[in-house]
Order: sequence, then C-alpha cells, then structure tokens
Amino acid sequence: MKKLKDYISLLRVPQWVKNAFVALPLFFDGSMTDTHRLWLMLLAVLSFSLAASAVYCLNDVMDVKADRLHPVKCLRPLASGRVSRGEGLGLMLLCLAASVALCVWLLPTSAFYVLAVYVVLNVAYSLLLKHIGILDMLIVAGFYVLRILFGGAAVSIRPTSWLLLMAFLLALFLVIAKRRDDVLMMQDGTTTVRKSAQSYNLEFINLSLTLVATITIVCYIMYTMSPETIGHFHSDYVYATSVFVIAGILRYMQVTIVAGKSGSPTKLLFKDHFVQLCLIGWVLAFVLIIYVL
Repeated sequence: MKKLKDYISLLRVPQWVKNAFVALPLFFDGSMTDTHRLWLMLLAVLSFSLAASAVYCLNDVMDVKADRLHPVKCLRPLASGRVSRGEGLGLMLLCLAASVALCVWLLPTSAFYVLAVYVVLNVAYSLLLKHIGILDMLIVAGFYVLRILFGGAAVSIRPTSWLLLMAFLLALFLVIAKRRDDVLMMQDGTTTVRKSAQSYNLEFINLSLTLVATITIVCYIMYTMSPETIGHFHSDYVYATSVFVIAGILRYMQVTIVAGKSGSPTKLLFKDHFVQLCLIGWVLAFVLIIYVL
C-alpha cells in the first residue's frame, strides 16, 4: 500500500485538476449536455492526465539530483529513494502508452497531433528549455493553451481566440507567482534552485506579476463586454463574472506577496477557501448564463 502511495505521488495525481482546462471548449460551447461529446471530453481529460503524469515522471528522473538538495522536493519518491529510477521510467512509459492508445483509438486524429506537440515540447523543456529565463515561464503557460486545443480537437470544437488568450495569461500569472518562491529561496541561500531562477530577482518578479495580473484583468473585462461574447452567450450579463476574476487574482497576489505561499497553485486551490469561493462563483455564474438563462 505504501508503494502504491509513492507511485501516485510520483504521477502527481492531484495535479490532474489542471486538466480541467481540457473541458473548457465544451463548457463554453454550451454542449455539456451532449452525451456523446461529454464522453469524448472525459476520455480526453483522462488521456491528457496520463500524458501529464508521464511528463512528471520524466521531470523527476531528470531532476533527481537537484531535488535532493531542495527542502521540499527532496521528499519526492525518486529523490528520497522510495521509488527507483527504473520504476520511474517504467511508470512514464506505461502512462504514455496508455495516453496514446486512448487518444489514437477513441479520439479524433487532430487530438493526437496536439498531444504529440505537448509531449515533444515537454521533453525539450525537461532537457533544455526550462533552464532559459522567461522562455521557461512562457512555455509552461503555453502548456495550458495546448490543454484547451486538445480538448477542442477531442470534441471537434474550435476554441475562441479569447479563451486561448485568457488561459495563457492566467497560466503565466500562476507561473510567475510560483517562480517567486524560487527567487526567495535563492536569495536566502537555503537551497539550490533551477538555473532559470538565476535570471530573475524579486523586483523583476513582483513587477512581472503586477503587469500580467493587470493585463489579465483588462483583457477579461474586454472579453466579457465584446459584441462577440455577448452574441455568443446571448446575454448582456457576462461582465458580472469579472468580480470573481478580480477577487481571485487579488487573493492570489495577497497569498503570494504577503504570505509568501505561492509554491503550488494546486495546493492553494485545495486549501484556500477564498480562492475556492471565487472559482465556484465564476463557474456557477457561467452555468446560469450558458445553460439556464
């Protein structure tokens, strides 16, 4: 049982919550009640989650030495020695094979192309690109865009440019906040951090975080008030959802800058009730706009 928990930890199953982005094209299209498309979306989420777990295994195998020097990452299954390198590679191949099999056999061919780009780009990221400042953050934010493109391809829905832009900006905001933890640890000299963190300092990260947060809020308000959005949802009240977005971003900045706890967006989502309420309120507002009113 303990070994199983270590495998689940290595696969980062709680991180699968990020793959909710795969479902966004279907949700915003108003087709969640379409049984066939809903089934395809669920398969797409599972396929992408397995691919993401394969990538996590690869990252941990590549970073095992550096992780052993990190105060938190040293507790990971590979870094702590609870799971061997061979087991990690075996799990990676198993997850990748299962992901590709699901995608090829049950989803449209276009979805496989997006999945292939995601896997190849992740390999390049693990081997080289994550060490290049700024580019590392842009690529991680791009992974969220690929999630949406994959979900759209799986259910044959083309995501709007607004959806792709907002996903990229929000993801970039979260990535910058996470990098802030690396910079703080680097300044404290308590641990060895990723090479890309050496390209940043606290002033740059804080300014970048403020800049991206501002752009995200402005773009979201523009999205909610655009004729295209109003016409798509047949509602003049989409702008009301901006309250949840603004509140959520401000809360995340508060946790990041004041409390200094921005290391894991997933953990924050599971623990911070304010962020949870903002997310639930935002989702329910769109459910009312798209599926009820």
